[in-house]
Formats: sequence, structure tokens, C-alpha cells
Amino acid sequence: MNVELAQVTGRDGDVPYNLARTLALIEACASDTELLVLPETYLTGFPTRDNVAHLAEPLDGPMLAQVHQAAKARNIAVAVGFAEVHEGRYFNTTVLITPEHGVALHYRKTHLWSGERDVFEAGDRMSTVLWRGVRVGLLICYDIEFPEPARALGQLGAQLLLVTNGNFDPYGPTHRTCVMARALENQAFAVMVNRVGAGDDNLVFAGGSAVVDPFGDLLVEAGRDEATLRLTLDMNLLAKAREPYIYDRHQRMRLRGEVIETGERRDLLISP
Repeated sequence: MNVELAQVTGRDGDVPYNLARTLALIEACASDTELLVLPETYLTGFPTRDNVAHLAEPLDGPMLAQVHQAAKARNIAVAVGFAEVHEGRYFNTTVLITPEHGVALHYRKTHLWSGERDVFEAGDRMSTVLWRGVRVGLLICYDIEFPEPARALGQLGAQLLLVTNGNFDPYGPTHRTCVMARALENQAFAVMVNRVGAGDDNLVFAGGSAVVDPFGDLLVEAGRDEATLRLTLDMNLLAKAREPYIYDRHQRMRLRGEVIETGERRDLLISP
């Protein structure tokens, strides 16, 4: 699978700028790219309590419709984050938009960082979808500092973990370590894409977007500047990593929760 990582700057609260940048990045993808990954809440930027109602859109809103139109024109899937409104509630959400189905998968961040708990509600499930023969799971930033979210995706059969990130200084090294561990623990590829540049509240985003293979080895890593990384994932490594042992089969303490299958989608509801 040919993937591109768009480690870019964004503008908090400036949907027109971020959407235009997203559409341009889709248009600029290489002709053989199959999947483009962008950062956490990239389309809207990080909202505040005061502007989240203005910025947030539903899954069937015009913003994602434009992204789907562009993705369909290039036959590219796009993973990107935004502030979602659903039945009057606000979520930090990442979607996987495919040319075939539009929003094929959406995930509402389950582990909220302290600075966003007064803006968003936490999601209640971990979610995967089978796309072009690969089971894909989504994670968002702070999620990867806990083993359980990725482990839940592993229990659902995830082979590719997409991490939209909004990590800032001084925590760049933390996420570098975590994303390698999450890939190794679940014997899956992990693709993590972060923002760069300055944000609101004097935050400086740490960059460090990376791709990790199912052995936990770092395949490519960006620095602190804007960058587009292109890489071909050798899916044969999934089987090779699982030849001597399969962690999922040997795991004795399974995560609790109801598994729900709907078409190609597979969810694990988080037990209260």
C-alpha cells in the first residue's frame, strides 16, 4: 500500500484555510498514492468552548463532502481529523474517507487530554474497517499513550493503525516511543502524522510524523518542519511478524466490551 504523510501547519479556527490546504494536498498526491494521512482536528483546528459550536460539523456536512469529492477524483483514501457535532454533542473525531464509500470509518477520541475535556466528550468505542483487504483502525494523539486503545483495535484484527496527532513540545519523544510500542504490541503497521508550527495558547507542535512496521521498527520519520513523506507498506511483513508467535492469540487478559459488526466495519464498545 502506497501512503503519504502530510506533516503540515494549520490554523486553529480557520476552516477555509485548512480545508483549502487539505484539498490541495490531495490534488498534489503522487499518481500511485492510495492513502493520505493528515493531523488531528486538521480541518477545523483545535476549537475552544467559545467557538466549537461555530466550527464543528456533522459527518454528512459540506466540509467532509468536499474532501470526499477530491478523494474520489484522485482515487485516494484520506484520514483527517475535525471537530464533529452529533446530536448537540461535540467530539474530537477522525474519519477515513475512501473514494468508494465516503466516510467509511469514523472514530471519536476516547482518551481526552486535560486541555480538551471542557470542549469535547469522549467516544464510547474503538472502530475498524476492512478497506482494500486491509483492516484499518484509527487512534488520535493522547490515545497512544495508553496500550488499551491500540490493543482493542488489535483484538478487532487491525493490521494498520492510523494515528492523527496534535502533539506539542515537550512531548515529541513520548509519542515516538509510544507509536513504536503500539505497533510492536499489535504486530501491525502504525502511521502517525503530526502538525508542525505554532498553535493557539503558545503551543509549538513537535512534528516527528512516523511510520512503524509490525516488528516495531521505525521505517521513516519527519523532523520539525513541514514535510510530505511517501512510503510503500510491504503487507507481507504482517505475516512475517506473526510467524514465531501471535500476541493476540497468547493474550490472557482480554479487553471487555461488546463487538459489533456492520458490513466491513467492526467496533468494540467500551465497557463502563
